Amino acid sequence: MKLKSILALLLVAGCMLSCAKDGKEASTENETEANKVEKSKNFDYTVEQFADIKILRYQIPGWDNLTLKEQKLVYYLTQAGLAGRDMMWDQNYRHNLKIRKALENIYKYYEGDKSVSNWKAFETYLKRVWFSNGIHHHYSNDKLKPEFSEDYLKTLLTETNTTLEGEAFEVIFNDKDIKKVNQAKGVDNVLLSAVNFYGPNVTNADVESFYAKKTSPNPERPLSFGLNSQLVKENGVLKERVYKSGGLYGSAIDEIVKWLELAKGVAENKAQSDALGLLIDYYKTGDLQTWDDYNVAWTAATEGNIDYINSFIEVYNDPLGYRGSYENIVQVKDFDMSQKMAVLSENAQWFEDNSPLMEAHKKKNVVGVTYKVVNVAGEAGDASPSTPIGVNLPNANWIRAAVGSKSVSLGNIIHSYNNAGSSGRLKEFVHDDEELELEKKHGQLADKLHTALHEVIGHASGQLNPGVGETKETLKNYASTLEEGRADLVGLYYLYNPKLQELGLVEDWKAVGKAAYDGYIRNGLMTQLIRLNLGDDVEEAHMRNRQWVSAWAFEKGKADNVIEKVTRDGKTYFNINDYDKLHDLFGQLLRETQRIKSEGDFEAVEALVEGYGVKVDQDIHKEVLARNEQFTSAPYSGFVNPVLVPETDENGEIIAIKVTQPESFDGQMLNYSKQYSFLPEEN
Repeated sequence: MKLKSILALLLVAGCMLSCAKDGKEASTENETEANKVEKSKNFDYTVEQFADIKILRYQIPGWDNLTLKEQKLVYYLTQAGLAGRDMMWDQNYRHNLKIRKALENIYKYYEGDKSVSNWKAFETYLKRVWFSNGIHHHYSNDKLKPEFSEDYLKTLLTETNTTLEGEAFEVIFNDKDIKKVNQAKGVDNVLLSAVNFYGPNVTNADVESFYAKKTSPNPERPLSFGLNSQLVKENGVLKERVYKSGGLYGSAIDEIVKWLELAKGVAENKAQSDALGLLIDYYKTGDLQTWDDYNVAWTAATEGNIDYINSFIEVYNDPLGYRGSYENIVQVKDFDMSQKMAVLSENAQWFEDNSPLMEAHKKKNVVGVTYKVVNVAGEAGDASPSTPIGVNLPNANWIRAAVGSKSVSLGNIIHSYNNAGSSGRLKEFVHDDEELELEKKHGQLADKLHTALHEVIGHASGQLNPGVGETKETLKNYASTLEEGRADLVGLYYLYNPKLQELGLVEDWKAVGKAAYDGYIRNGLMTQLIRLNLGDDVEEAHMRNRQWVSAWAFEKGKADNVIEKVTRDGKTYFNINDYDKLHDLFGQLLRETQRIKSEGDFEAVEALVEGYGVKVDQDIHKEVLARNEQFTSAPYSGFVNPVLVPETDENGEIIAIKVTQPESFDGQMLNYSKQYSFLPEEN
């Protein structure tokens, strides 16, 4: 599960710099830390801004403290990740690779007038396509609308001797495949989603009937059917095209395997090596039992300074929650912050025992929850350029229950957000000076702890009733937003709790809790609306969950005026009058969301999400957009990746690896297409 960024201005956390490795002299450690702080101060975090996007950079703190062997492991894992980049593009939409190649060819070779508005519009469109890994917006799922004409694009194609014909050309301008993922109620979500997980004539009913016939060898350990395949209909017969060597995406997967085998050769320990071996076997065979075996081994491999996420994992892009999008995140442990935050993992059972869940829904033995703050060394696929700020894996409920999970907070990503943001929007939308001061003083810590509680305690908590199927089967298109909201509620419930102070994580639990509650309600009911066009419904899973949590609490607390809607000088604010009662409301909703998940209650989740999480108050939305017009900072941020450059001796052996920063977003995107295009345009 991912915790996606909310708004750059709201994403705050402490400076997360790695400590020096053991064995260094004390004076060297101090000097290294001072140098790192100075580098951070002088670092240019912002690359550029266009449309609704801001492109940032991030550093890799602690890189020079890694051994050469560890640096090689990081390098090989990042190369493996980038090798699969084009799979994400093709998964997002069947014409994406063909469109990208044509647009990039124009961008590289057009020699006409580049000062005119049409060319500027073309540049912006291409950058938006790069950022979204395709022609649909990375967050709203709406198809990107070019601000240039068909005739202008035809001119560019002709003048650069570039070919883009038929549907691949027409779809840029027409209303076909308008939504990458359609989560609307009462429609055929699969048929109306442009995402390339299904053939163009496959329906909801087809998917449900196809997988209803699948049975796992061990029902107590259900396989993740559909995770690594495309479901198509040929001559009226449904069949899976499996992602594997020799199968769908085989040429890219073979390249991934090549780099993973090199990574295995420099693994830090046997457990890490064994896990990499199973991942290689999975890519070669596409076998879902091997995938589970790998996840068990990967979850148990907790020693070492380097870790990674690689494969087809998160199911948010599938309207029915079966198929995983390709992603890669390579991580270097942040030793100091991980040690400080490990206290949550160590106390996971206390949080479970003291939660407001029904006793039948509590885990009697919360096992293997590991939490680390890490520094990202490279990302690809669904994690790039738009990245999560926290991740908890694996997703299979039975593995979480039997073996545990790994939770990470991406420290250097959060650090970059903090240093590239501004506080203008915050001042505009807070109710009063008290709320502003709470956010300034405690907001960073509150957000960091919410991320940790969401990932470590939230996703690891609760259990399904005996005989109840996986949530993708029972809750269908609402499964992702229910799970994210449930994890958010766990975090909210415990953020306003003296246990955090008892554990030494905060100095004033009430102040931190109040700041967290203020920020969540403010964002859920107002500020996240800047991401939507007026009149749009909320469709993205995380945005939905923030709205249904906030709107439910607002409505249920009306009798006691828990949250007050205030109008002042023509502007709307939401002011929390009773934090204790809001804490109780969050507990009630947490209990209910866990009941829904545990019992597989589709009618209840549909009522919750559709009743509170989809429709937007149009008057407030219009007002929020108008109030936001004064701010020039883009509402979405993403990243270019540092470039790892190996130096070799006369025998071709790597003797050093340097970290460099890309100068531009377009430069990195063009370089990626040149170096990591291992798929044909049509797959």
